[in-house]
Amino acid sequence: MNANTQNAPILSVRQLCKKFGQLEVLKGVNVDVNKGDVIAVIGPSGCGKSTFLRCLNLLEEPTAGEILLENEYVFKNERVYLKNRLKEMKAQKKTGNFDESAFNALQKEYDALRAEEKQIEKYIAKNINLHRQKIGMVFQQFNLFPHLTVLKNVTLGLTKLKNIPESEANEKALTLLKKIGLEEKANVYPATLSGGQKQRIAIVRALAMEPDVMLFDEPTSALDPEMVGEVLKVITELAKEGMTMVVVTHEIGFAKEVANRVIFMSDGVIKEENEPKEFFSIPKDERLKEFLSKVL
Repeated sequence: MNANTQNAPILSVRQLCKKFGQLEVLKGVNVDVNKGDVIAVIGPSGCGKSTFLRCLNLLEEPTAGEILLENEYVFKNERVYLKNRLKEMKAQKKTGNFDESAFNALQKEYDALRAEEKQIEKYIAKNINLHRQKIGMVFQQFNLFPHLTVLKNVTLGLTKLKNIPESEANEKALTLLKKIGLEEKANVYPATLSGGQKQRIAIVRALAMEPDVMLFDEPTSALDPEMVGEVLKVITELAKEGMTMVVVTHEIGFAKEVANRVIFMSDGVIKEENEPKEFFSIPKDERLKEFLSKVL
């Protein structure tokens, strides 16, 4: 189901919120990701960076806001904002400051939006696997299946989700493994690999599905220092090839040299966004200045 937008970004996020119980982790995130963007997301631990990524492909269901992928809704729930306003207006009855006509008008607006969004939710539920195939995800801890060989890890999605014949899937997987120098590891199990090798294979597994956007959640944070470079090299090559990427990272050098945009998140919102040179040399947000003084 399309949104009424022309020349839309490949990925668009509006007023994205996520609560875990009473804990509000994302408090209204807005960002557009254009085709070919390499966006580095930095910020202090616990500021919502990983939750933001997980919401983009609905590994975590957002609480409110909207996400569009290639001008199609992946998530939409703005009625929650109207619902909260209705609650606030109801509470005003006790104070005698209640505007019944305004309340009724808002209730009518809420009912119409609820009906519209319920239809969108049906469409999203029907197409969720297709959406997820378009958004590849690489995790901190690799998430390879330990009981499957490297080759099977890479081909599983191709055969099960895309229904590609096994021989064709194997050929594609071997081509990708060769590209990262790990073709000889095709028939071994993940337990025999180094952390850097596991992460490179996790990247290949996501790439095999030919996603339109790749999400990286601190892809080097679980690696020994000497293995970080080999993983960043693969990501850098993808950037040169034009892959659209959003990378949550602590690697400031990568953000400076490879990203075309850098986002600073703090306290569940985007505090600052800019191209790398200006972002790092002329930061405007006070919290960003403090953060950079500690990491640079």
